[in-house]
Amino acid sequence: MSELKKTPLNAVHRALGAKMVDFGGWDMPVQYPTGILAEHHAVRGKVGLFDVSHMGEIRVKGPEAMAFLDWLTPNSVTKLNVNQIHYTGLLMENGAFVDDLLLHKISDTEFLLVVNASNVDKDFAWIAEHAKKFNVTVTNESDATGQVALQGPRSLQVLQPLVDIDLSQIKYYWFAFGNFKGMPVMIARTGYTGEDGFEVYCPTEKTEWVWNELMESGKAHELMPTGLGCRNTLRLEAKMALYGHEIDDQITALEADLNWIVKLQKGDFLGRETLQRQKDEGVKRILVGFRMAEKRDIARDHMPIVEGGQQIGFVTSGAPSATLGYNLGLALVPVEKAAIGTKLYVEIRGKACEAEVVPTPFYKRAK
Repeated sequence: MSELKKTPLNAVHRALGAKMVDFGGWDMPVQYPTGILAEHHAVRGKVGLFDVSHMGEIRVKGPEAMAFLDWLTPNSVTKLNVNQIHYTGLLMENGAFVDDLLLHKISDTEFLLVVNASNVDKDFAWIAEHAKKFNVTVTNESDATGQVALQGPRSLQVLQPLVDIDLSQIKYYWFAFGNFKGMPVMIARTGYTGEDGFEVYCPTEKTEWVWNELMESGKAHELMPTGLGCRNTLRLEAKMALYGHEIDDQITALEADLNWIVKLQKGDFLGRETLQRQKDEGVKRILVGFRMAEKRDIARDHMPIVEGGQQIGFVTSGAPSATLGYNLGLALVPVEKAAIGTKLYVEIRGKACEAEVVPTPFYKRAK
């Protein structure tokens, strides 16, 4: 067993009494003594602070950076403005995922990609290998970069007193460079919760200081440290994909109901041929949201979806919804089972339990 990697905030989490778990090879807080439910409600109603320093940061620079990334990913990189961000994927020839990521445009010749923690080495190798045909440099800056995410309706009030830029001017999925109490940082108006919020990027060695300053500023706003447990329930309510669940190396972008990141009309990109064919022929299976009929039935990740005793699909993610008060999930099912109102049956402990296909996202914050 190799030793778990630690973020620069590991000692802080332990001092706060967090329950730590192995998350993709990282020693991470799943919850604090407050509990997942309280942390979930804090993010929806007030504000929570997450350690996301385990995420990977990969910088792509050079005269052909934009052309390279536009070919490497399915979303339209050429349409991005400077300081704008979009969600996209690293796709293979089969149209399925190496990973999903956030792509930040710093200039026409410089981009920052933020990838999943457990996939950093794989992603970096993938990007570097394909970059050989282009005039670009690819640098893995993950170890040098710390990242915290402030999420919830009071995020701006907590962060604004600590920075020298007007946060209200940063639109959702845009970013800016500024100073955090005199230290240069990058601040992105993004997150993985379905709430408003900011992700702050800083040098690794300054992460603990940034965390402590935010905790102090947040006292007046009832800020709560928040762990991976509520991060998962929050992102599920907002129908945000999780690698290894809604997306993986066998699930295509169209099957994952992510056609909005697939710009077939933009020209050639990796995986385009497969996705064009799949679009023309129609997908055979697709991701849907469902709600369990009975309060006692909780669908969990990877449970079978059954019909007439046969498995026809599977739950990608499932959990009780703290915000909505019912048990919900996402599932990959045959396309003929995808219409809103369709009955599905989740096999829970050998019993077929009724569910119904419902619109997604399950939760959408008021603008």
